[in-house]
Amino acid sequence: MCWSATADLVAGAGVAAVGAACVTRTRDPRDLPLAALPLLLGAHQIVEAAVWHADGGGGPATVAWAVIALPLLAVWVPAGVWCAARPPARRRLAALVVLGAATAAALAYGIATGPVTAEIRGHTVGYAVDLPFPAVLVAGYLLATVGSLLLCGDRGLMALGVVVGAGAAGCFALWRLEFVSTWCALAAVCSVMLLGWVRRRPDPAERSADRADTGRRVR
Repeated sequence: MCWSATADLVAGAGVAAVGAACVTRTRDPRDLPLAALPLLLGAHQIVEAAVWHADGGGGPATVAWAVIALPLLAVWVPAGVWCAARPPARRRLAALVVLGAATAAALAYGIATGPVTAEIRGHTVGYAVDLPFPAVLVAGYLLATVGSLLLCGDRGLMALGVVVGAGAAGCFALWRLEFVSTWCALAAVCSVMLLGWVRRRPDPAERSADRADTGRRVR
């Protein structure tokens, strides 16, 4: 995710600190899964520092990295968006939660049955996982994660979805060229955006009052 072990450690600690701030500022338990996402991203970067120190290979750090990056995030993000969304949006997000769970199951199976290896390539780390139908799984992964952010109806999360989608494309291009890994920078930007989203979230009592008022106007 970063261009060196030191960069991963520094960025991971910073992102995790933002995650701690997100969690402590959360006022509605339904927002906690998304608020805790930077904690997971920070841990992910710290795990990759161990991959750097092991000079790649297929050890526990490599497997832990793959578990977080692939099946865990595939289900965590859409489920977290579903929890934070308003009831009308949850109906359209339910399909993406199911898609994320199905994609996560296939990814977890690939990690459990096939070798997972990492190779240091200059300022990047290349990971290899033997997955069936990789193009289908990548499509399902992106639809479940980025798609849930874009379709949730919350302006802050929709903006996050745009940044994630565009940033992932740019980071992936640089990573494939083996120029430099910039995923940690994207994780930091997204974490700061989530902190801003958490700080702008209304109090649960205010949200309940808004829903009740909306219901009265409809009747």
